[in-house]
Amino acid sequence: MPLLLLTSLVWAFSYGLIKGQLAGIDSTASAMLRLFCALLVFLPFLRIRLIPRRNAWRLAIIGAVQFGLMYVLYQRAYVFLQAHEVVLFTIFTPVYVALLDAAIERRWLWRHMGAAALALFGAAIILWKNAPSSDIAIGFLLMQFANLCFAAGQLAWKRERLRLPEVKAGDMFALLYAGAVVAALIASFFTTDWLALRLTLPQIGVLIYLGVVASGLGFFWWNLGTTQVNAGTLAVMNNAKIPVGIAVSLFFFRESADPIRLLLSGAVMLLAVALAENWFLQKKSPN
Repeated sequence: MPLLLLTSLVWAFSYGLIKGQLAGIDSTASAMLRLFCALLVFLPFLRIRLIPRRNAWRLAIIGAVQFGLMYVLYQRAYVFLQAHEVVLFTIFTPVYVALLDAAIERRWLWRHMGAAALALFGAAIILWKNAPSSDIAIGFLLMQFANLCFAAGQLAWKRERLRLPEVKAGDMFALLYAGAVVAALIASFFTTDWLALRLTLPQIGVLIYLGVVASGLGFFWWNLGTTQVNAGTLAVMNNAKIPVGIAVSLFFFRESADPIRLLLSGAVMLLAVALAENWFLQKKSPN
């Protein structure tokens, strides 16, 4: 869980940079460039000879879905939604994680479902201040497909990782980014005028930082963390980044937030983790 918390903190700082520095850049181009930077970071560590061809293709497909397609859908949703609505509609991700895991395992753990529901409620405490606007059907659907891609990718990676215990995660992770770059590049052919793209030096610097740290190391840490927790905790952590992000915006970017809502949301998230990890029923070992 520490890796998931660390990644949530890194991503929390990314929101302010994107909002302040990358306005006006084509969203699909931004996603592709970030993923390309992430690929360059991990490409030198790739040990393709250690990975069977079938597993290599599966890893690339997982990356195409979890990172590439997710980013394209997520960025496109901004055309139809306001920023707070985009954030609001990410709160369904833990529900998808719990449902998909239950469907794959053919085993319904109500403890995990309850933890996902608590995480949903905890995030909603902060986010749901006003009723969403009426003309958001397309944006809502885009966000739900993006959430499904991210949830499915996390669970697929967690299982694929178990098939290659002898290969280090860093030795194979470039394959995920390769698949993601291909997916985003294909999408950009339909949405991006690459010849008209103009970037300033600060924007290039921000894209490199976001690609190397937020997308590159961030997704690596996150997927590594998914192998260290159960599906219930993973579902909860998908929404734990929301109060972390708001806290960072409050203290570092001087944005406004309701401290009562923030504390209450954090308490509910902690309760959700406790339920997912079954802290309530664990017996103390004898002295």
